[in-house]
Amino acid sequence: MAKDTLTITDNRTGKTYELPIEHDTIRAADLRQIKVNSDDFGMMTYDPGYMNTAACKSAITYIDGDRGILEYRGYPIDQLAEKASFLETAYLILHGELPDRGQLDEWTYQITHHTMLNENAKKFMDGFRYDAHPMGMFVSTVAALSTFYPESKSVFDANVRRKQIFRLIAKVPTVAAFAYRHITGMPFAYPDNDLSYTANFLNMLFKRTELKYQANPILERAMDILFILHADHEQNCSTSSMRMVGSAQTDPYCSLAAAAAALYGPLHGGANEAVLKMLNEIGSKANIPALIKRAKAGEVRLMGFGHRVYKNYDPRARIVKKTAEEVFEVTGRNELIDIAIELERIALEDDYFIKRKLYPNVDFYSGIIYQAMGFPVEMFPVLFAIPRTAGWLAQWQEMLVDKDQKIGRPRQIYLGPTTRDFVPMEQRSLVVAKAER
Repeated sequence: MAKDTLTITDNRTGKTYELPIEHDTIRAADLRQIKVNSDDFGMMTYDPGYMNTAACKSAITYIDGDRGILEYRGYPIDQLAEKASFLETAYLILHGELPDRGQLDEWTYQITHHTMLNENAKKFMDGFRYDAHPMGMFVSTVAALSTFYPESKSVFDANVRRKQIFRLIAKVPTVAAFAYRHITGMPFAYPDNDLSYTANFLNMLFKRTELKYQANPILERAMDILFILHADHEQNCSTSSMRMVGSAQTDPYCSLAAAAAALYGPLHGGANEAVLKMLNEIGSKANIPALIKRAKAGEVRLMGFGHRVYKNYDPRARIVKKTAEEVFEVTGRNELIDIAIELERIALEDDYFIKRKLYPNVDFYSGIIYQAMGFPVEMFPVLFAIPRTAGWLAQWQEMLVDKDQKIGRPRQIYLGPTTRDFVPMEQRSLVVAKAER
């Protein structure tokens, strides 16, 4: 009868070990028993970038990259994007179930009435240079909010956690909008509690002299859809940063600032900016074949194609592509979309890309929408961070209540010098000379 175990024979010693298998994984700590000598540390795995290491158990987001599936709490992303609002999706991610009408009304009320920033936080943002990068402002301001809410350090108090979740989901659009107004030289526009979550964000971004800002419903819904698509994405770099920092029982503001800092990196939150740069450099559909040829020769990369997880068409990309056409009905057509569509068509008919499973991902189209709506590219990672706040907080909370979790502390393979004696200053030049011979 088959057993859920893995048998390992260490050819160095001839010893055999039987390790239990659970959820198609073995516990890394079980490898420690594999030793050559009793005083050995024990066997470890070497996995740069955590390519094949599960650091947690989670019930939030499911991805099947080979089949192009993304689900939040079991709900397919396309159904949520079509039928849910962002706040409804955020509730689902954090609570595990879709809210009923009363729950959604209470959730919406609490978030709507926590959108204001303390005036001292606004002064803090005023201190940044006129040309400060909005993501740097976002990261710094979110971390600074920790000083306004010292009770947030009580991370194991469920009521305290709930209050900070309200505050963070409510305030990150305000922080983001104030950063935008700062770099554009416009006065801050305060939140309007009469508006929806995304309409209020657009209000704080774009309100000028009108007494009451009215968001275009198509743009409001497009922003809602984009927020839903970016709300969570399993154990990526920024989410893992949130869990790693949070594992030290750090308050959620500083933990989230760390996650946002990871998102700031060009390999993570800056991918859609790279797509826009590539499309601008192509300039015309006539230039696409030459780019394809260079990509196949390894001279350039097709930005927005391929994904660390997805080995099929990113399900989010299909939704964004459709949303782009709806946005263009309001903003006018972004000419880059035609280059993007043609590039996608040619690439997906080429065996080179098909065999390598290089399909468009969500970044391939999202930047085009943001540009059409008037956002500078510097704002792209900030727009990513707003919805991802819900996912980061869900992952942070799940980590805190998981009894298996401990403070993050990866191992290393030490390759430096072995023990050696301290060399006095007057003798060091002689030691260096000998080493160089």
